[in-house]
Amino acid sequence: MTSNKQPVTVTILEVGLVPETLRDRFGSLPGMFQAMIRRQDPSVIFKVVRVIEGESLPEPDDIESLLITGSSHGAYEEISWKADLEDLIRAVYARHIPMVGVCFGHQIIARAFGGEVRKADQGWGLGRHVYDVRPGNGLFQQKCLAISCSHQDQVLEKPENASTLLSSDFAPYAGLLYDNGTTLTFQPHPEFEPEYAHALCELREGIAPEDVIRKAKSSLNLPLDGDIVGQAITRVLKNKVAMAS
Repeated sequence: MTSNKQPVTVTILEVGLVPETLRDRFGSLPGMFQAMIRRQDPSVIFKVVRVIEGESLPEPDDIESLLITGSSHGAYEEISWKADLEDLIRAVYARHIPMVGVCFGHQIIARAFGGEVRKADQGWGLGRHVYDVRPGNGLFQQKCLAISCSHQDQVLEKPENASTLLSSDFAPYAGLLYDNGTTLTFQPHPEFEPEYAHALCELREGIAPEDVIRKAKSSLNLPLDGDIVGQAITRVLKNKVAMAS
């Protein structure tokens, strides 16, 4: 029997750019997410909105599923499109449209619902970090997950309508599930391949502490669970899972 169901369309809001010196080698952030999701479901269709290049945000009713990328911007900065993006996030949430945010996306969604985001006292998070997984979450059977990260900012107080999915001593709110059942966010980057994460570490030389960079580079020789997280992200974006809150 042939299914008549149309493939899901994921709108990716590109709110940040791969550093210019790395673009020829690694492409774009939306491209990384597309590759990650297509490994799980090649039928998914993508629409990229280049917010960082001045393209207008879409209307909520034109979105089937939404993914917000990382960015070099801070979610607490004055950005011309930030207030409109927070309005869009709240509208998408109210309509129970599947929504995923990563790094800046994780932070701006938290801020849209009253969470606190700023540079953390822990400093730079780089390389492969391991996070504890809350049991009975409806997405992961694993007790812990290893994911690439690259950040200084963190969610320091989560919104009341979110529960913690991933946590570590370094990042207590590294993954959040929201009470509407269709919103999922992560501080680390499951879309990053080890080579790109390593290149980002090299770019931080002279900026982040030497020992942090050294340990981050070494950590990337160990396996990552990006595709396990990518599978969960794909399920959420396809509205194929009822998440526990």
